Amino acid sequence: MRDTYHEQLDDILADLVQMSQAVSSAVRSSTTALLEADLHLAERVISDDELLDAKQADVEHRAFSLLARQSPVAGELRTLVAVMRMVAELERMGDLAAHVAKIARMRYPEKAVPETLRANFIQMGDVAEKMVVSAGQTLNDRNIQVAQELRDRDEEMDELRRTQFRVLLGDDWPYSVEAAVDVALLGRYYERIADHAASVARRVIYVVTGEFPETEYWPQP
Repeated sequence: MRDTYHEQLDDILADLVQMSQAVSSAVRSSTTALLEADLHLAERVISDDELLDAKQADVEHRAFSLLARQSPVAGELRTLVAVMRMVAELERMGDLAAHVAKIARMRYPEKAVPETLRANFIQMGDVAEKMVVSAGQTLNDRNIQVAQELRDRDEEMDELRRTQFRVLLGDDWPYSVEAAVDVALLGRYYERIADHAASVARRVIYVVTGEFPETEYWPQP
């Protein structure tokens, strides 16, 4: 009976890793759709987000079922509690990628990102995607070092966000108010993806060590 229980728990963790892969793909695709005004790609990201929502519901149901039927303790209990938080983090990252795609769709056939900030958003998309990939890696192999490195990547994202604000608030902003609103929203979406990815890594550290990292040094989603 316990062997079956552990197999079910391993299956849930494997599904989380698969979700992280789907999210990283969504972040990459939504960034491409945004920068290239690719309507078909944007529509695909938006459509695929429903699959992530369904996967979250499935994983949560299975995790609650294990909690109710198996009375886990110690590390098993930590893992299941963390799973229910991490699956929500992954689902939210998928939602944020879909939000990026929706802005790309709304501005089509124009590009939502002004040329002045194109390089900034290329970097933002790259950092966000790599953070999701790293979060999945920490889930897959419980690598504490990789999890801790995500905090530094989150700081890189924060600096990119600050750069955006300096451009937005500069006296020489040459674009419309509408463009400024788009940039502000998009920057926030990418920043939140990074925060959620770092939070996943923080929870992996908790699963492995039994202790949360110092909260003042980690972003709170």
